[in-house]
Amino acid sequence: MDFTILIPAFLAGLLVLSTHVPLGIQVLSRGIVFIDLAIAQIATLGVIAADSAGFEPEGWIAQAAAVSAALLGAVLLTWTEKRWPEVLEALIGVLFVLAASAGMLLVANNPHGGEHLQELLSGQILWVNYQQLIPVGLLSAAILTIHRWRGQKLGRLGFYGLFAFAVTASVQLVGVYLVFASLIIPALASRNYLPRIRLCVAYGVGMIAYTLGLIISAKVDLPSGPLVVWSLAAMGIVANVLSPTRSPAV
Repeated sequence: MDFTILIPAFLAGLLVLSTHVPLGIQVLSRGIVFIDLAIAQIATLGVIAADSAGFEPEGWIAQAAAVSAALLGAVLLTWTEKRWPEVLEALIGVLFVLAASAGMLLVANNPHGGEHLQELLSGQILWVNYQQLIPVGLLSAAILTIHRWRGQKLGRLGFYGLFAFAVTASVQLVGVYLVFASLIIPALASRNYLPRIRLCVAYGVGMIAYTLGLIISAKVDLPSGPLVVWSLAAMGIVANVLSPTRSPAV
């Protein structure tokens, strides 16, 4: 087992969890579960558009395109939540489908487009290196500071904007599927726990799942992203089974 590969991958998972666990709990309380998928897909569309224009997917132009696309999506979601709050979840789903379809159209004539799209969706967490973790770590610290400082006072646009930055950074490391699973599953698994320990339970579910998924992936030589997603689901079930019978409000 090559720990020189597993350790950076695990640290990437911790960075994703650091921002997505508290944001996921807030997303669940707001009833906008699929916002993560939509924003992540929009950020992915930005990377694909930059790649189609001839820029390197790992370059700063692609990163700027991803952030710009995600922030544009955040502004659009803010407007739709204010204008049509009763159908917000449906509109988020439509936005996700449109972004996903646009991405497929952009890679249709690219001989390596399918492979690139698969990498963005399922992720390449085992190929993460320490150099990639430094800017994401700094961004995650800033996001956590703002979230803790402002919290519920961020407002619609502030929350969606903060969320856009968190998702854009995470999707570059672990892919769309794992970003969504890291956001929602720990929040769901911890919903029946007392508020004072809920955050710890959610973080625990995520950390154990990433550890198991990465180790199993190294042992059986299967893609890490999907295995971590299934590990998150399994640990979520365990946490739910062990949860108190009294269920506080989400």
